[in-house]
Amino acid sequence: MKRVFEMAKILKITNNIRRLRFFANEMTQLELAEKAGASRQTIVALEAGKYTPSLEMAFRIADVFGVPIGEVFECESGKSALNNQQE
Repeated sequence: MKRVFEMAKILKITNNIRRLRFFANEMTQLELAEKAGASRQTIVALEAGKYTPSLEMAFRIADVFGVPIGEVFECESGKSALNNQQE
């Protein structure tokens, strides 16, 4: 078995949840959580950038606001990290 080393970009996922809540009649974190099927603590962690949602949750949040997922979450590629794989 041979090891393959390649550089993988580190992705930073940011979100606009706080801004979207503000423009949705200042929706509370609890209201968003209830509509998206999450806990308020999950919304707090998402807004703080301490948690990356599952794809399903990301789509649910976008659906609550009636916007495409790309308006809620953005992905920035940063520096490269060494990725060690076996073949």
